[in-house]
Amino acid sequence: MELTDEIIVQKTTKSRLSEVDFNKLGFGTYVADHMLICNYANGQWDTPRIIPFGDITISPTTLALHYGQSVFEGLKAFKLDDGRINLFRVQRHYERMVKSLSRMCMAIIPEEIFVDGLRRLAEVDKDWIPSQAGSSLYIRPLMFASEAKFGVKVSDEYCFIIFTGPVGPAFSQPLRVKVETNFVRASRGGTGSAKCAGNYGGAFYPTQKAKEAGYDQVIWTDARENKFIEESGMMNAMFVIDGTLVTPPTSDSILDGVTRDSLLTLAADLGIAHEARPISVAEIENAFRHNTITEAFGAGTAAVVAPIATIHINGIDHHLPTYTENAIMYRLKNKMEAIRKAEDEDKHGWNYIF
Repeated sequence: MELTDEIIVQKTTKSRLSEVDFNKLGFGTYVADHMLICNYANGQWDTPRIIPFGDITISPTTLALHYGQSVFEGLKAFKLDDGRINLFRVQRHYERMVKSLSRMCMAIIPEEIFVDGLRRLAEVDKDWIPSQAGSSLYIRPLMFASEAKFGVKVSDEYCFIIFTGPVGPAFSQPLRVKVETNFVRASRGGTGSAKCAGNYGGAFYPTQKAKEAGYDQVIWTDARENKFIEESGMMNAMFVIDGTLVTPPTSDSILDGVTRDSLLTLAADLGIAHEARPISVAEIENAFRHNTITEAFGAGTAAVVAPIATIHINGIDHHLPTYTENAIMYRLKNKMEAIRKAEDEDKHGWNYIF
């Protein structure tokens, strides 16, 4: 990966670090002192700048506000015991962002701006990287159509931004989820495999209805028949049935999760039986009837694994057994965390340590 030396850095004169309670971080509560910004116009990218975090000014006619050209990524930085910083699976996140940008007809951010931007920003705000167990610096690269023109068109101008913030463990308590068979997150041929803003906005209403009914999240089913499991909330869905880790295959309606890919790779390393295949709602119901389903969880950057305690299907609450530290999900999570903290061998070249 070729790195650029052309990033301009303007440091803040007043840090907000003293406002942070690192023992009660939550998720999305704090934003670090700086952000990277880089604009695209006239067919070329400007010089990236790292500046104090703050508001930006856009026109009410900004195309992203009207027609939805907006994508983002989410990854994490970790502080190692020797003081170095590790960015986890940078290349995979960049490749996925490129796919999302391509699907949304947006300009492609050069790899050197993406990678060196992440590194420089993490270096500038290194004191914001928590050292508490289970905590990390969450990094949000995003791009939106910034051209000010309200006619329906593909934008010719874009704004790329990276900001960060310290976060604690997410979804530490087992979830109650509802299998959704009315509303859908994404359909085949749509934008489900792109990490674009509209996918999230469209999911709010059914998720809110599920919460009103006493559930934390929904499990999405396919748009054609509502018979097959797709995702769990905004995470990939995984189950352990008959001792085998199973998850739906990726498609153009399912996000190709980086954590999902990591966990499947680690399952192979640990000799855990695993399959990526279609999983029907009927199969899940049958597994509950015969007590062959022992685990269900979401997999994503925020939580790594989010254990599920209850799955509501067709009017019935089905309950998972109580999880122990020997659960497959926790074995995989612990292995992944050991790699991210450079406490275990990084045989797949996932770490970017500096």
